[in-house]
Amino acid sequence: LDRTSQKKCSSLNELEAIRKVNQHMETIRLTHPHLLNKSDLPPTVMALGFFDGVHCGHQEVIETAKRIAKEKNIGCSVMTFDPHPKEVLGIYRDVEPYKYITPLEKKIELIAELGVDRLYIVTFDLALSKLTPQQFVDEFIIGLNVKHVVAGFDYTYGYMGKGTMETLPFHSRGQFTSTTVEKVADSLEKISSTRIRLNIIDGNFQMVKQWLGRYYEIEGIVVHGEKRGRQIGFPTANVQLTLPYLLPKTGVYAVGVTHEGKRYFGVCNLGYKPTFSEGQTEKTIEVHIFDFHENIYGQTIKVAFYKFLRAEQKFHSAEELVKQIENDKQEAEMFFAKNIF
Repeated sequence: LDRTSQKKCSSLNELEAIRKVNQHMETIRLTHPHLLNKSDLPPTVMALGFFDGVHCGHQEVIETAKRIAKEKNIGCSVMTFDPHPKEVLGIYRDVEPYKYITPLEKKIELIAELGVDRLYIVTFDLALSKLTPQQFVDEFIIGLNVKHVVAGFDYTYGYMGKGTMETLPFHSRGQFTSTTVEKVADSLEKISSTRIRLNIIDGNFQMVKQWLGRYYEIEGIVVHGEKRGRQIGFPTANVQLTLPYLLPKTGVYAVGVTHEGKRYFGVCNLGYKPTFSEGQTEKTIEVHIFDFHENIYGQTIKVAFYKFLRAEQKFHSAEELVKQIENDKQEAEMFFAKNIF
């Protein structure tokens, strides 16, 4: 059963309402072998997955688990893993570390907002990767007193991903039942973390919003920079990431900025500042926040990407740069005036 783009994904307003209600999700970190006793654990319906992005497909899996848990009058749990298996198995060896749509801290926050009772975070290491499908089920499903499992149609478990949703009933030993959630699709194409990652990198944030159910957002601390923006009349907040977020391509973006619960609009330059810093190799995040004059050095802000405006470019003079920034600001303001946030 495909869900088209007409399918309702949790909106920001809905998540805000849930956030106020659900403040008691229990988070449990596990390693292999874990020391929990089945008899000490309440029965739950468990949603299984890595859930990077907690996108609309992931939300469908978790909401299905919640519905079945309510029908069975037991709790709802979610199991995820950290770090990403690709990091542990060396698929990204000799390149930069894996970047996430939702680093673990953000993923925990989003899952809590969905109204889950318990979150298991399993450390993914080489020892875990070598468990057979039956060993994984015995320890991390049956051993956690799970009565029903919900996962996507393409979920795999155990060594080399040899366990599938088709083999799960066999490995259950008759101790639990399961539900397979078929693909959640947009224009008949599966909504996936991989597809969302590609669109984040390409700066296609309208599509990302459609699949995530929210605009893509990163978080970091405002640090001191070279203060050249201030010198040319466009002071910027230089954002240093504290978590391994996936970043889009270099360029200029219309963005939203959240500081201490208040939202502002602005433009963000993501790149290497070629006009003033030729040869710079480290990508920087600089945000000019409209009508904002507070000193926020050392404070945390969130930056939501709304629209790609243009590619980063080198200008021959500060005057040319200032003129272009004015154009960027006007284009961003026109975009904000036409859209409701």
